[in-house]
Amino acid sequence: MSRILIRGICEHTAQCRIVCFVSGNSPPDTLKTVVYRMLVVTGKLKCTAVIRNLFLWFLLANIMLVLYCVKVLSQNGLQEETCALNVLGKNLTRPSGSVQTGECSPVGNIMFMKTHKTASSTLLNILFRFGQKHQLKFAFPDGRNDFFYPSPFRCSQVKGYQPGECFNILCNHMRFQRQEVAKLLPPDAVYVTILRNPADLFESSFHYYHRAVPFTWRIAAENKMAAFLESPWEYYSVDAYNSFYLRNLLFFDFGLDNNLEPEDAKVMESILDLSTRFHLVLIAEHFEESLILLKETLCWTTEDILYFKHNARKRSSVTLLTPEMRERALRWNGADWMLYQHFNNTFWAKVEAYGRERMKRQVIELRRRNAEMKAICIEGGEAVEAQTIHDRRFLPWQPVGGKSILGYNMRKDIDAKWRTVCERMLTPEIQFLADLGVNLWLTRLWGWLTDAIY
Repeated sequence: MSRILIRGICEHTAQCRIVCFVSGNSPPDTLKTVVYRMLVVTGKLKCTAVIRNLFLWFLLANIMLVLYCVKVLSQNGLQEETCALNVLGKNLTRPSGSVQTGECSPVGNIMFMKTHKTASSTLLNILFRFGQKHQLKFAFPDGRNDFFYPSPFRCSQVKGYQPGECFNILCNHMRFQRQEVAKLLPPDAVYVTILRNPADLFESSFHYYHRAVPFTWRIAAENKMAAFLESPWEYYSVDAYNSFYLRNLLFFDFGLDNNLEPEDAKVMESILDLSTRFHLVLIAEHFEESLILLKETLCWTTEDILYFKHNARKRSSVTLLTPEMRERALRWNGADWMLYQHFNNTFWAKVEAYGRERMKRQVIELRRRNAEMKAICIEGGEAVEAQTIHDRRFLPWQPVGGKSILGYNMRKDIDAKWRTVCERMLTPEIQFLADLGVNLWLTRLWGWLTDAIY
């Protein structure tokens, strides 16, 4: 990772006339000291702030690399065994007074593959609340809010993991590895994920991550995204640091090669393989219908799927995609577009099987219940900008150098019987993880450093 970052810095800050050297050709599984030095070639430079920022980025990346390697080396002696016993979640019961047709029991063994920029944080809040309510056992990361993404997922990344240990719910950001995930969950676990139209996902990802992708720093145009889409190969490099955020991010999240061209046979092979693993693939553009299908699949109640939107952006930060830009974005993210089209078709097949009229009634009821909770919990009834959030417990994580993510203020006059429910529904991911006992020191260090830089 260090070599890639330095390469990105050297390639994309030529205006500062810096020559960078990195020593060491360490194999991935060996921890060695990374030595670097930066030499100014000519004159006094006017880009001191840029150099300082690059240095801090590089320093932080190396700290995280060292910590990850130490953790892996300390745990590579573990003999990882498959979780084979379905002994968890036996206390899940249908609440008294609920109406449930047919015979089913609530599902508590769940793998949620949390994809980026797909409304997955809203689903995460639903899962956190359900697991907390029923005292289910989460497989959580250690020190941060993801499983050392973008590294491929390993069981050893789970906090306190012991070989053969079973968990109920696995739901934090990861780079999916099917065999490793299966070692943690009972055989009857339900696998769920969510997708979003790749053009809109690309726009959101570009906005959120471009400051963390060095090759975008040299795009001089006012509309960086439009300039990139016009000639992506002028800027993009397969090996560039964090480049995966800006091409076929869904494919990458699923542990696949995000640089495959759509006509490559491996793309459809990978899609069909995913369809054999995931029981339900939700679609962000049809979020309410997705939740109804989730409720049906997991035998949950409407109360279990009530939600407030999390990590939504303020409208002024959203770039309007012209038809031409949308076409270019879909072409650039061709593998993701094929993935989305395939599972969009399976999604609507499930809606048809569920019943269109029945779905319409359920969506109306979900909207009614959500509106009730908004009136009960949210001051003003709507999300607000980060600067106007009164309580830091409800302040969502922001993109590097920005304050575009909306959050909520909780009403001060809430009836005592609703207070806990409202607090949990309003709590963003980072704070909820802390409430559930996850040590987030590395995530907080990252936040402190990025705040210091920007």
